[in-house]
Amino acid sequence: MNEFEFIRQLRADTPAHPGVIVGPGDDCAVLARPSGRVLVTTDVLTEGVDFILAECGPRAVGRKAMAANLSDIAAMGGRPTAAVVGVALPANPERERGGERNAHPLAPARGSPVHDLHLGLRDLADRFGVPIVGGDTNSWGGGLVVSVTVLGEPICEPVLRSGAKPGDRVFVTGPLGGSILGRHLDPTPRLAETERLVNFCDLHAMIDVSDGLAKDLGHICEESRCGAVLHADAIPVHPDAVELSKRTGRPPLDHALGDGEDFELVFTVSADDAVKLLANPPVPVWAIGEIVAEPGLWLLQDGTKRPLAPAGWEHRL
Repeated sequence: MNEFEFIRQLRADTPAHPGVIVGPGDDCAVLARPSGRVLVTTDVLTEGVDFILAECGPRAVGRKAMAANLSDIAAMGGRPTAAVVGVALPANPERERGGERNAHPLAPARGSPVHDLHLGLRDLADRFGVPIVGGDTNSWGGGLVVSVTVLGEPICEPVLRSGAKPGDRVFVTGPLGGSILGRHLDPTPRLAETERLVNFCDLHAMIDVSDGLAKDLGHICEESRCGAVLHADAIPVHPDAVELSKRTGRPPLDHALGDGEDFELVFTVSADDAVKLLANPPVPVWAIGEIVAEPGLWLLQDGTKRPLAPAGWEHRL
């Protein structure tokens, strides 16, 4: 199957969507003009860094690639409207030596690895009503690379990292830590939670936990020019963090603070909204600390406040 045969197959598999005037197959997709501002996010997943293809399979890679971008839309207080996908497939050495040029050496027929990758992307896209409107495929000498770009629109106003204020309370939407045991491959973007929270209270700042709670909350503090105090006993620790601690010897709380790829939301609201949120939460939330004027991060544990390093994942370029 060549590139254009593969495109025809994808077009046949792509359902119609009211927001898409022209879908895959042309030089550009044509979308119905959204009202107001457009959110745009992109994320690149590479084999050996973000996933081990031989261990997880291509469908899980597709799910994770789509989920990471949908999570960014959720973190901006938005809803997704469309996605495009770029894929670089590992080249087939046998075909290269034979002089045969094939843009899809993994043979993208139904049931093949690349078709499974597409199904994984569709698993999340279809679940959240996001049309995949186009993209590009190629092959190269390295491992599998998947790049997804998602467009969206703010539900009300975009929720930035720069809006936290001293006196705000810090919340998180779920337990953290230990995602490397498997959850990092099958996250659930908190789009439904965002929709309810945005319509319930005034979100001052928000970010998704992709690099680690301490690292990502540190981004909010840096952009908002403030600091934060976290209460150790209030941070929800995932059972996976407890299990992982048995293998690493590190406390479960350390994993909750620094592991990342939980894809939960961390956000800040005023003290008044915090009271309302705790009294009648529209979604599960945990109050884990407060924003302070002094820059930096601190952890309050057993009555002692100590500086907290913004530990977490960081790409080295």
